[in-house]
Amino acid sequence: MIQTLFETPSTYRLTDTEMAAPVPQVQAVLFDFSNTIFQMISLATWLRRVGAAAGRLALLDAPGAEAEVADQLRTAFRLPSVVALQESRDVSPERHRQAMRGWWSQVDFLRGAEDAAYRELAAPDAWIPYPDTEPVLRALRARGLRIGIVSDFPWDLRTHLAHHGLDDLIDSCVISYEQGREKPDPQLFFHACAALGAEPRATLMVGDNPARDGGASACGLRTYILPAENRTGERGLADVLRLVS
Repeated sequence: MIQTLFETPSTYRLTDTEMAAPVPQVQAVLFDFSNTIFQMISLATWLRRVGAAAGRLALLDAPGAEAEVADQLRTAFRLPSVVALQESRDVSPERHRQAMRGWWSQVDFLRGAEDAAYRELAAPDAWIPYPDTEPVLRALRARGLRIGIVSDFPWDLRTHLAHHGLDDLIDSCVISYEQGREKPDPQLFFHACAALGAEPRATLMVGDNPARDGGASACGLRTYILPAENRTGERGLADVLRLVS
C-alpha cells in the first residue's frame, strides 16, 4: 500500500516510529570500486603494455598510431554487436572476457592480441587508487567506521587493493562476479550491509554511476554520487568525511 501519490519505489518498509525519527547516524560506508576509489591506468600505458606483451610495440611508434587505436576503440564500442555483449558482462569472468574479446576484435591493433590485452587489463598494477582514496579511507577508519566495497567487477579486485597496500582498510567486498548479479540489484547492497553488520539506513553508499550506485537509495542507504569525470585532482571524495559527521 502506497502512502503518498508520488512515493519513491523502495525495497523496505519503515514503522511509523522510524519514519518520524531522525535517520540514524552513519556507521558504515560502502564504495564503488572502478572510477570511484580506483581507476584503470591510462589508455596509452595499457596499449604499450599490450604491445610489449604481444610483440607489436613498434606499431604504436608510427605517427598518430595511438590516436587511431583510440578512435577505433570508440567506434567499435558503439557497434550493435559489441553493445549487446556488454549487457550483464560483470556477472561472470567468462561473460566479461567474451565482451572484451568481441570489442577488441574490431580494433586492428588488438585483433589477435586479445589474450595479452586481457592479462594487462587484469594485472595487479593495472588499477590504481586516486590520490585522495587512501587519505579518505584512513580518516574513516580513524573515526571507527566500517568500510566496504560493492562493485560490478569481473574478477577479484582485492588483488588491486593488496597491491597498493590498502586491503587492511577494507572490511568487506561484495563483487558482482561472485554474486552473479549487478547493481542496482538490491541484494548486492543488502549483502554488503550485512557483511559489515550495519543497518542499510545507517550506511552511506559512494559511487559515480547514478543508475547503478544510486540504486542503493531504494534499499534505504544514503547515497553520494561523484561527478563522472576523469579527474586527477580533487574530486569531492573528501566530502564523505563531512557526510558521516
